[in-house]
Amino acid sequence: MRHITLFLLALTLFLNGCGETVTKGSLSTTGVPSTVGLLVTQTPTPIVIPSATPSMGSTPTLKPTSTPTQTLTPTPLPHPMSIEAMRAGSYPGSNITIEKELTPGSNYRRFYASYQSEGLKIYALLTVPNGEMPAGGWPAIVFNHGYIPPTVYRTTERYIAYVDNLARAGYIIFRIDYRGNDQSEGFTKGAYGDPGYTVDVLNAVGSIKRFPQANPLKIGMYGHSMGGFLTLRVMVISKDIKVGVIWSGVVGSYADILYNWHHIGPTPTSTPNTRSWRKDWIDQYGTPEQNPGFWNSVSANTYLADLSGPLQLQHSLTDEEVPPEFSQKLAQDIQAVGGTVELYTYKKDDHNLSMDFTLAMNRTIKFINRYLK
Repeated sequence: MRHITLFLLALTLFLNGCGETVTKGSLSTTGVPSTVGLLVTQTPTPIVIPSATPSMGSTPTLKPTSTPTQTLTPTPLPHPMSIEAMRAGSYPGSNITIEKELTPGSNYRRFYASYQSEGLKIYALLTVPNGEMPAGGWPAIVFNHGYIPPTVYRTTERYIAYVDNLARAGYIIFRIDYRGNDQSEGFTKGAYGDPGYTVDVLNAVGSIKRFPQANPLKIGMYGHSMGGFLTLRVMVISKDIKVGVIWSGVVGSYADILYNWHHIGPTPTSTPNTRSWRKDWIDQYGTPEQNPGFWNSVSANTYLADLSGPLQLQHSLTDEEVPPEFSQKLAQDIQAVGGTVELYTYKKDDHNLSMDFTLAMNRTIKFINRYLK
């Protein structure tokens, strides 16, 4: 009887193990749902498989399914005043609009004119020689005036003798007012800590190139004092200026402007040429000793090998407004990089070269004639 009972028990276990194979929703021997006989209509949820079979009771360590995103430090943009940033800009200017004709000069016509710079209407004094225009048009000079309080400056009342001498020599003269000066639109932030004035000069160059009576291949530039600062900058930014002349120019490096002009040390004073940019830049970027890379990037003096043409410098040794050492050092630095430069100094004169004006102007015209005529 015992043998019969054991036989029946074994038979029952055998029959239970021989049921039909599960093909829908069953588990395979790997523990993953089998899809045999199924039409998969959705992408199954990914299942992370441990890299090794863990021992019983341990917590499996899973490999990451993706590479973590790397956080990159953005490259700082160049300062808007940096030479490289300004070279990357576009300065097409516009057609010059004649607002009204003024009293003529001895051999030239005078106009109150305007042009566009960054959407601003900038006014200017324009002169055009009389007589037969040479082939290709008249040579032209963009004239950059020095610092005068913008509310005091008047287009037709300043630099009359300077413009007259250059115009009588057979040049179109385009003496611009800069934004915020007299009737020009925009807000003035000065020349040394903001690119606005430089942009206005570059757009003046673009505008005079469009002027039908000007030769776009024969453009020079004259700058006095602050206008000398602008002239030097434009001549390392643009290749359009074939010759430049600077009188009593603020042409020192930024370190010189900070430490050797109107004050001792980098603390601003209340002189007319002081702008808040001095303290702001030092607070943000450090001093020239702490961060020479920044200060070199905004200084035209770093790029003298790229001057677009010969440069003449004139300065009184007794100038009480701008140190003559600025011009002397600039001349040495231009020579050191193989550039063409002339330097004239005057022993006892003022910031405007008033006592030596005729001599200085004759030297200026002779120098410009050499390269534009």
